Amino acid sequence: MAPRLRQDLISDPVHAARIARERLQSEGQLPEGYLRDEIAASWRRSLDAGLECSSDQGRIIDDVSDLIAFRDQHELLLHVAMPEIEQLTHQFGDQGLVLLANADARLLSMEGCDHVLSPLKRMALRQGVSWSEDNRGTNALGTAVVERRAIVINEEEHFLDNIAHFSCASSPFFDADGQLMGVLDLTRIGRNDQPQDTLGIIQLAARNIEGRLFASQYQNQVVIAFHPRQQFLRSAWQGLVALGEDGHVLAINEQGCQLLGRARELLVGKTIDELVGESVGVLLNTCLRQRIASVQTRAGELYCELLQFPDRLLPATPVKQISPPTRQQQPSTDPVEHFAADEPRLQRSMRMAARAMGQEIPVLLHGETGSGKEVAAKALHDGSLRRKQPFVAVNCAAIPEGLIESELFGYREGAFTGSRKGGMMGRFQQANGGTLFLDEIGDMPLSIQARLLRVLQERMVAPLGGGEEVALDIALIGATHRNLKQMVAEGTFREDLYYRLNGISVSLPALRERKNFNALCQRLLAQLGCSEVSLDPDLQGQLVEYAWPGNFRQLEMVLKVALAFMEPQETVLTDEHLSDDFLQELDAPPALRGTLQETQEVLIRQALEQHKGKVTAAAEALGVSRATLYRRMKALGID
Repeated sequence: MAPRLRQDLISDPVHAARIARERLQSEGQLPEGYLRDEIAASWRRSLDAGLECSSDQGRIIDDVSDLIAFRDQHELLLHVAMPEIEQLTHQFGDQGLVLLANADARLLSMEGCDHVLSPLKRMALRQGVSWSEDNRGTNALGTAVVERRAIVINEEEHFLDNIAHFSCASSPFFDADGQLMGVLDLTRIGRNDQPQDTLGIIQLAARNIEGRLFASQYQNQVVIAFHPRQQFLRSAWQGLVALGEDGHVLAINEQGCQLLGRARELLVGKTIDELVGESVGVLLNTCLRQRIASVQTRAGELYCELLQFPDRLLPATPVKQISPPTRQQQPSTDPVEHFAADEPRLQRSMRMAARAMGQEIPVLLHGETGSGKEVAAKALHDGSLRRKQPFVAVNCAAIPEGLIESELFGYREGAFTGSRKGGMMGRFQQANGGTLFLDEIGDMPLSIQARLLRVLQERMVAPLGGGEEVALDIALIGATHRNLKQMVAEGTFREDLYYRLNGISVSLPALRERKNFNALCQRLLAQLGCSEVSLDPDLQGQLVEYAWPGNFRQLEMVLKVALAFMEPQETVLTDEHLSDDFLQELDAPPALRGTLQETQEVLIRQALEQHKGKVTAAAEALGVSRATLYRRMKALGID
């Protein structure tokens, strides 16, 4: 073949496929050098299966006999893939179809544009039908199954003539053990002029499905995410590893294998310290303390984040019989009082918030990440007259921007191409009569803030796609760790929405600021099913002095880990149940970090401790007057 012709064919593979088709039909054999390598290999397989380009239907349609049983068999697959299908349909459903197939290229789901779906229905595009290469020739679903990688089939690169006017991009996805589970596909009429962009979108969606499959397979194990770049944690490209109780690797996803540069069979069964150079105890405690741990490995630096630590790993110690408390000892049954126990300022704020709930005044909770904002919101709901009605929590930071509007407000059937049959009720309507908790509201896109404001003003919501507005009767609680006033000044949060949300503001103290630390520990131990377990006084004193950068979430995980390392007959947690790494943190002097107020408090407490509580000597050491030190001690609540 002439170099000039060869170059022309490479630059336009669709034109090359058209010529290859013509020559195949006229000469009876597949010409060399016209098709991309993977397409040429697929066409050969299609010929070996006895197919002809011009055949009307290909081979006899391979259907399932029991469609209900087929769907039930793949219920998990449909469940984990549906968020990606809905997102893709919302974005591209007016241009084509989003398809899901199982590992045999047998169709499970089809969503999208009717004018694309209708002609394909005549070509057996329906649930249960196989689109393997043996049945339908070269097509993205079937070819991705054979090649086990993402692929684009553009127009006449399809083998059969009757589907040669479609363009398809498919990506297979695999479970935690590397087994092929299914294929995700985006099909449209006509040539795809941006095949690599489409392929990237499909691959991203497939990786997200793999992440959910991994979590579902190992929901009762420790799961850690890792990546050499911190910003890629919580993305579709992070590595995932599931660990046994002894720190051995039970499973690792494909991204993890690639990041570590080793095959899966060389990683599964190894201990975590063989992979990242840290024992499981040290790694878990570092993740708990800092949320994200940085470790040095043979593959370079890795950032690790603990995604789950299951309750199953807690010890099943026998519960001792405890005499019921006397009337004077009976704890408060008021959820609001229970949450704010022994914290006078917080008690006052929560009581005001509880009254506001009864007057349809919105409540806005402020607090650091992990400070218990959702627990506080649930306490307010449980203490209100709405306690028997729904409590619906929405994390505004966790919902993709393209889905948050339909998630909050719902949509009617037919609101957009690929919308769910019967529509979907939004979170506002789900919470009707009860309480809607909007967590991380500072992360809500500006485009949605305007509609949220209108709903709050009018107490009416209309699903996407029109229809009658629905009257709302809800109590609203918002929460954020961000400075909304600053965001208003910067123009990233609507001022009118801020004042609509900020009816009663409650600042939740960080764990290090709580005065009832010991009682909190006992409450958490009881919630973890170990109310008979207590803390050793020495350890308790160390925990009280610790800074707890991860707040309640970190404390709960530290207690979970400690309980997991208790012997069945033990009932007292000591430093023997904590790793050396975490004990070193407890023994270290408080770091000068955080706000100016926090730094002042640390310095004052250190000076008082060094001078055995003598204020005059401490003031002299700090270089301030005795009166100034007393004033600052009072402001900081230092006795």
